[in-house]
Amino acid sequence: MAQTALAEVEQGHPKVGALIRARRRQQHMTLMDLGAAAEVSVGYLSQVERDHATPSLGTLAQIARALGVSIEYFVSAPAPHNALTRAGDRNRFSLDGSSIIYERLGADFPGNQLSSFIMLVPPGYRSETVSHEGEEILYVLEGAITQRLDGEEMVMSAGDSLHFRGNRPHSWSNHTDQPAKLLWTGTLALFRSTARPSRQVVAKAKPGINKPVRKKVTSKEKRT
Repeated sequence: MAQTALAEVEQGHPKVGALIRARRRQQHMTLMDLGAAAEVSVGYLSQVERDHATPSLGTLAQIARALGVSIEYFVSAPAPHNALTRAGDRNRFSLDGSSIIYERLGADFPGNQLSSFIMLVPPGYRSETVSHEGEEILYVLEGAITQRLDGEEMVMSAGDSLHFRGNRPHSWSNHTDQPAKLLWTGTLALFRSTARPSRQVVAKAKPGINKPVRKKVTSKEKRT
């Protein structure tokens, strides 16, 4: 089955789900292993791998870190050549199978903490419920969305903003019949060059797959 997933990629039609499945099996991880490491439910991961659901950039970043790769392993997003981006001149991209269009604003440089995007959201879109490290600021540029945060539901219209910790369960949707345009900024690492596998991944990896686990030094060995 892993060969089937890799074949889909090699044929020039990479699917996010197939890439995740191929990498997970390469790492000898089960869906449960990956779900625990990425803090994503096994049921949702299964849907993503079968291309029955498309994760948000934030969720994909969590999955990528758990698999020990950068998010560019799954999606090629244009990076600004410098810190200045011009309206109408930014390259757009989307995840395979997703109806959301992203415009990348943030630049990469040593020590940067922020990721930022303009998101064009079609009518009827609904995100998955997630929680993660860091914090987010959401600002509605055009249209309206329904934001859910810790069970509370609020309608946000153009000019409204929301700042919250990412570890609070949250989701949002475009409940209207018109597109919405959002500015998203957060400290969740998305397109960072340094992706490290989680401790769970390293502990479960087999020899020759990841870096070897360091041997635990006993008190007797310390004295010699």
